[in-house]
Amino acid sequence: METTDTESAGMLAQLVESCLVDVEARQTWKELMMAVRYFFFRHEVAEKVREEGREEGRAQARAEMVLRILQWREIPVPDAVRERVEGCADLHQLEVWAERAVHAADAWDLFVGAADSGR
Repeated sequence: METTDTESAGMLAQLVESCLVDVEARQTWKELMMAVRYFFFRHEVAEKVREEGREEGRAQARAEMVLRILQWREIPVPDAVRERVEGCADLHQLEVWAERAVHAADAWDLFVGAADSGR
């Protein structure tokens, strides 16, 4: 990376970091990159990658909450419902499903009012 232009090196460092799923590996990578100062937190592309990661994390958290509400209420969740909820990236839709989960009698009630119930 020392032979690459600074902007490209910064983007490559961000790309590698975003691909590391192991927490310890990610932390090690961050420490290595901070030592050589290749982080470009203000770079437009790097910021876009970080925002997409945050958005994905928010969607995963909301999907988990929808399923957790059903679990707390001791409502069985069929695999098809679980897959649909976990596969959703629309934060607004997940919010709607979380609200429905509070009053649902059945896991499929999450999708009442949706164009396709998925059953």
